[in-house]
Amino acid sequence: MRPLQKAIRHIAIVSSIFLLSVAAGCSKPADKPGAGAPTTSVSASAQSGSKLGDLSEFRAIATDVAALVDKNDLSAAKTRIKDLETSWDSAEAGIKPRAASDWHVLDKAIDRALDALRASTPKQADCKAAMDDLLKTFDSMKGQQ
Repeated sequence: MRPLQKAIRHIAIVSSIFLLSVAAGCSKPADKPGAGAPTTSVSASAQSGSKLGDLSEFRAIATDVAALVDKNDLSAAKTRIKDLETSWDSAEAGIKPRAASDWHVLDKAIDRALDALRASTPKQADCKAAMDDLLKTFDSMKGQQ
């Protein structure tokens, strides 16, 4: 059964990447009145304030997890951080090439948060520190272009 799960996961990742690339595929702005006027192009990273692009979806999940940790609901936090892990891993192929070193910094912060919440006996203080570090890491990515 394990190889089947692995194959399904790979198919899901490839499908997600394909759908994300299709959704972001057209970089040409729609025709609008006054199309002859000069325009300026703003990249996705400039709009989001990060070399990695728009990280708001990932940060929102991390904020949810941090709120659960603050309430000492570590079981729910552990469940919710799985959403962050899954979406982050699914988006890796599209995000990592933009700024590999930044991606690795953020990936390590996510891994530390996962480790804290998945410890055999998770401690709220450790989980809170890991989540605070993760949120600070997300925030440090803003304004880098």
